[in-house]
Amino acid sequence: MYPEAVESRFAALLSEYCLELRPGQTVVVEAQTPALPLIERLVPAALERGAYPLVLLEYPGQTRDLYRWGGEWLERIPPPRLALMEGADASLRILSAENPLEATDIDPARIAAQQKAWRPLSELRLQKRWCLTLYPTPGYAQGAGMGTAEFRAFVERALYLDRPDPVAAWRELAAFQAALIGRLEPVRELRLEAPGTDLRLRVTGRTWLNSDGKRNMPSGEVYTGPHEDSAEGEILFNLPATVSGQRVEGVYLRFQQGKVVEARAERGEEYLQRMLETDAGARFLGEIGLGTNYGIAQPSGIILYDEKIGGSVHLALGRSYPESGGTNVSAVHWDLVLDLRQGGRIWADGEVLQENGEFLGL
Repeated sequence: MYPEAVESRFAALLSEYCLELRPGQTVVVEAQTPALPLIERLVPAALERGAYPLVLLEYPGQTRDLYRWGGEWLERIPPPRLALMEGADASLRILSAENPLEATDIDPARIAAQQKAWRPLSELRLQKRWCLTLYPTPGYAQGAGMGTAEFRAFVERALYLDRPDPVAAWRELAAFQAALIGRLEPVRELRLEAPGTDLRLRVTGRTWLNSDGKRNMPSGEVYTGPHEDSAEGEILFNLPATVSGQRVEGVYLRFQQGKVVEARAERGEEYLQRMLETDAGARFLGEIGLGTNYGIAQPSGIILYDEKIGGSVHLALGRSYPESGGTNVSAVHWDLVLDLRQGGRIWADGEVLQENGEFLGL
């Protein structure tokens, strides 16, 4: 729990800047009970703007219970849940797990089945004005290797809540990213170089998108969908991630003609292989993103934060964002992060765009 002033700034940032709520709109808010202090500020903030928040609150461990006991509900979406999202104007998901690793003992096949069956709900969210954020809990702090107070301060810096005017700070980052996109738009090929990594991707004609906090909070990335058949080479992701309650570390992928032909992981390899078997699109890339948020100084194991680290690059297996021009279709969208700040380079058509995490010429 933050001091009241910080909670209020957080709620204002979400309702005014991220979601831009307007009179007469409804917003579905999905969270777990540890996020109640934020929700108690968010509901009045939304109502003051004339919008109505519909709060779906889960108890800690509810998703794990679905994986264990869900039966047929692992393979179909409850109709009222789908109808609620269909009727809403906006969607806000607040990651707020008491224990992010609560599904560690669940068979990855059950998790993959649920994600595949519930894909229409995920796609419906993306048709709305949507935002994804995270509320700091002791569980996230522990997973990040930080004390609770330290992790709250980490989150505060990442969201620019420690600045006098967070909205102005996000607009400044948006301007920097617009300049970076201007540099990337004519680029035909990107090459990633780092220890264990030498990977080429074709991005000709694809649309680069400016992630400035309107969809993810925190944000700080520019991203696009590479040509689906273009990935050639290998990549070793040096940051771990917790996905669907599973911890995965040291993921290595080798690509030929865009497809993953070899995959292994130091930890969580069974989960990795299950995800790759979800459907045909899971072995192809749907996204490449360059992180620009230098307010995130250290990895946390939380993908929402790590993929935004200034000086990192991330690739997503599976589903493309159609607005990027990507055409890959999959129930999976799994971001994996490579920190380039210690001996990495990004080449753009043979010229160094970034070295050791610093953009050149911007």
